[in-house]
Amino acid sequence: MARISTENRELFNSKIAHYKDEIKQLQEKEKNMLNLIQKDSSGVGYKKLFLCEDQIYIATIWVTINNLSVELLETKNNDALNDARKCLYKAVIYLEDIVSSTIDCPFADIEDKVAEIANTPLEKRLALVKKLGLAIRLLIDAFGENTKWKWTFVELQGRFCTVAKNMLDMKKACKDYFDPRSADYDNTVFYIRLILRLLDQSAVQYRDRYELSTHRIDDMRCAINYLLALRRLQLLINMKDEGEETKKKAVVWKDKMDADHKAGIAS
Repeated sequence: MARISTENRELFNSKIAHYKDEIKQLQEKEKNMLNLIQKDSSGVGYKKLFLCEDQIYIATIWVTINNLSVELLETKNNDALNDARKCLYKAVIYLEDIVSSTIDCPFADIEDKVAEIANTPLEKRLALVKKLGLAIRLLIDAFGENTKWKWTFVELQGRFCTVAKNMLDMKKACKDYFDPRSADYDNTVFYIRLILRLLDQSAVQYRDRYELSTHRIDDMRCAINYLLALRRLQLLINMKDEGEETKKKAVVWKDKMDADHKAGIAS
């Protein structure tokens, strides 16, 4: 790596100064909100939605700082990227606190949790999911293909997929999906198609992590659970043929996992 000139270093520091100040302000805002939650348990779901949005925004600031480092110093700022990664995990955790981290379950099991954010319009939920997904994508791209976090990102993307699914009021969505007259029709169709894609993606990514990296049974179980969640959604929206194919795939994957475990390949 070429030596960084003092001039470029000073220019970089001057350009990121206001970003650092903004991050500090948002971190102080988070502390205040968490203190408020401890004192007042009403509307916790909505408060954590706000916390999630702020963490996404802070993460994008850290990614911007890294981009400036690449532009002005010709080197990645791994500290900034790691801080962005931590923020996105926190964003996901805030959503898990609201709607749970359960990959595959009947909607009835989490209906009470989703009801805590009932007044948050579908359009806003979708916008939050899209922002979080984009921020994760930007972070992964910034780290690059050869990052040590490659397989860790499978977990981050999987947990994102899970909360994106669980934030949807599935009972209402399954009605609106088939009703073009509904005000939420377009957003519901887009949201459900997004979840279908994310569930399939997470299943494949966990399967790849199992095959190519960890050989851990729990990774393969996660892959199968994402397939089962995908099938559950497919059946809810009358994709019976696709649901049957997903079921067959889940059986094949489970047989593979059991055979690997028996042969001592998986642990």
